[in-house]
Amino acid sequence: MAITTMSSREFNQDAGRAKKAARKGPVFITDRGRPAHVLLSIKQYEKLKGEQKSIVEMLAMPEVAEIDFEPPRIGGDEFPIPADLS
Repeated sequence: MAITTMSSREFNQDAGRAKKAARKGPVFITDRGRPAHVLLSIKQYEKLKGEQKSIVEMLAMPEVAEIDFEPPRIGGDEFPIPADLS
């Protein structure tokens, strides 16, 4: 994997060269000598991103539907005593 570095000016003047370089590896684009952006091919991006689930998908837990659960009933003396707010 080749890593290429280009200044913002070089990138603006020759985006085609940056896209061609991105097929071989990441292209770091600098602003005033400091890395500011990275150009990746979509294939590299997908690999980096991986398969992520949303929080809703992670909390859904469809396998839990098969678990039997009966919470114990509370009654009698087990209730908390009401607060006296007088």
